[in-house]
Amino acid sequence: MFGKKNGKTASSRGGDLTAFIDEASEIEGKYTFSGTVMLNGKFKGEIISTDTLIIGEKAVVNASIRAGIVLISGEVVGNVLAGERVELRGTARVFGDVEAPVVVVEEGVTFEGKCRMTRETDGAAAAVSPDSPVRSKR
Repeated sequence: MFGKKNGKTASSRGGDLTAFIDEASEIEGKYTFSGTVMLNGKFKGEIISTDTLIIGEKAVVNASIRAGIVLISGEVVGNVLAGERVELRGTARVFGDVEAPVVVVEEGVTFEGKCRMTRETDGAAAAVSPDSPVRSKR
């Protein structure tokens, strides 16, 4: 049902969810994934992927995040590094540094941290490198 179309796994660019973590979930640790994941619960630790992470309005994330695309509508405490783009949507609350080739900040966002726009190749290499210096400030 989720993430499969005609027997093939859906790509993150197609927009189909491969996983959904709802608001009743609390997770702690290191989370790696492929495809598109929507997180609407509580998460503490580290998130690593080359694909798409969607942080929903009800999410509370205390983690360092490295992914291809990161779309944030909820709360993130920690640094965000994306190989392609980061979007901070109207209800987002971000407390940490953001780095990506493309950074979009909508009206209404709460953002405390530094923003760095990198060249796409620089950010893409950093997003998948396990030695990347992305660490939570709090």
